[in-house]
Amino acid sequence: MATVLITGASKGLGKEFAWELAAGFHDLVLVARSADALAELAEDIRGVAGVDVEVLVADLSNPDDLDSVAARVADPDRPVSLLINNAGYGIGQDVIDSDWETEKAVLDVLVTAPLRLSQAAAKAMAERGHGAILNVSSIAAHLANTTYAAHKRWVLDFTEALATQLRGTNVTATAVLPGLVKTEFHSHPTLEHMRDEFPDATWLTAEQVVSSALAAVRRGDVVVTPSAKYAIAGVIMRMLPSAVTRRMNSMRSR
Repeated sequence: MATVLITGASKGLGKEFAWELAAGFHDLVLVARSADALAELAEDIRGVAGVDVEVLVADLSNPDDLDSVAARVADPDRPVSLLINNAGYGIGQDVIDSDWETEKAVLDVLVTAPLRLSQAAAKAMAERGHGAILNVSSIAAHLANTTYAAHKRWVLDFTEALATQLRGTNVTATAVLPGLVKTEFHSHPTLEHMRDEFPDATWLTAEQVVSSALAAVRRGDVVVTPSAKYAIAGVIMRMLPSAVTRRMNSMRSR
């Protein structure tokens, strides 16, 4: 039975990934900061799906915690067949309004952790001759108006580079670019305004995003944008000069 490691697994897309993969009889390694939330989720999944669920409590902005997760990803005696770098959050502040500690923590979770864990997974998987890596980017990667967008652009570019480097290894790398998704992500006080700014038709469900992402992994796709409307929006944003996307204040996680 294949084992999947999911970061940011206690809520939102991470939780949906866990349930959908458990339904497919995959064993799980769930990573998040909240011990209580992880323990509750693990117990529920074990009871319903009957799969093995391992819990790793870790703050990916903490170097020691990241080292522990990377060691688990690379463990040859307990191979991980699919790594899902899902952990992430937004602070809803411009650089001039935030502080360095906050910016550094977000950078570590959104950039450093996916790089470290992807490298550990890629090496272990290439040696075994099979495996897959799924990195959660964002449709915001096509914008140029926030550090969050810049981080997610890095995730997209990195995943494409990684996929190229993994050719011939039977290991794949996929980036999923969700648009607005109905999860706890926008419950933060600095982000909750977005729930009222965008009509219901612009929001996706976690189920839509997860199903699309996992289908792309199975196909070996390098990039997937869930839903036709966001795929079209992505094409348009890529065609626009950055001078235009920089001014899209209505789409900023301010």
